[in-house]
Amino acid sequence: MAHDIAVLMDPITSIKPWKDTTFAMLLAAQARGHRLHYLEPGDLWIEEGRAQVRSRPVAVRDQREDYYTLGPEQEGDASRFDLLLMRKDPPFDLEYIYATYALDLAERDGVRVVNRPGALRDVNEKAFATHFVDCGPPTLITRDRARIRAFLEHHGDIVVKPLDGMGGASVFRIREGDPNLSVILETMTEFDRRTIVAQRFLPEYTAGDKRIILIGGEPYDHALARIPAEGETRANLAAGGRGEAVPLTDRDRWICAQIAPELKRRGLDFVGIDVIGDYLTEINVTSPTGVRELDAARGDDLAGLFIDYLTHP
Repeated sequence: MAHDIAVLMDPITSIKPWKDTTFAMLLAAQARGHRLHYLEPGDLWIEEGRAQVRSRPVAVRDQREDYYTLGPEQEGDASRFDLLLMRKDPPFDLEYIYATYALDLAERDGVRVVNRPGALRDVNEKAFATHFVDCGPPTLITRDRARIRAFLEHHGDIVVKPLDGMGGASVFRIREGDPNLSVILETMTEFDRRTIVAQRFLPEYTAGDKRIILIGGEPYDHALARIPAEGETRANLAAGGRGEAVPLTDRDRWICAQIAPELKRRGLDFVGIDVIGDYLTEINVTSPTGVRELDAARGDDLAGLFIDYLTHP
């Protein structure tokens, strides 16, 4: 049975289709005969207590250029869709939160919103990992520079990063005696006014910062190991890392088993977790990536598995 599937995303004009996970979802849904509708955050509003949407039909092609065609604009109630995929990239700012308020109303009126808007508001991708303390490395979340200095003194080698970043942006490794310590902490915390994350540095990152995709709480059986570039302490593909598919370890599967019940309870149907060595470092819920790279390495159709999961309960 064909479904009307709306995808709320960043401008389709600016994506890289050969590596974009949202684009893979569009391709997979189209291949299964579903009707696709494209919208951006500004196309969503609330009127008379109902979520309203300005959307355009979209057709996609798996190529680097001329990869989409948009139809004429259509305005109306969000309830005309069966599914709405919330795939807006961070930053997770107030505008993102305002969009979830409209998505709450769409969900109330029968639209399946993925991931659930309430969960998107509640689950910070860095902080949520601290709910599973046995899975992760020592972690501190604070805006107090003195506490971060004490954390560094205790562990000797740490990483600090913003709570709302993505793609390895503004991630710093700090070791004891670093002459830039003061300026890094001043910049990151804005002089104790901005909360950040500090984690014990994990030297296992050189073997790969693994992205594991979970669909309905079930992990795909291979992870995307992101290997850092020479001289780089960040393994993110956006920071120059390279990716390769690796089988999940027993520890990876154990971590997934610990978090899966909570993911399912909250309605987090498509999640990408980050694992370095034996440690869970992040739980990504807004617009997790890695599907195109895994598919290229394994010859699979992860986005297709996801669409099938949503449309064949």
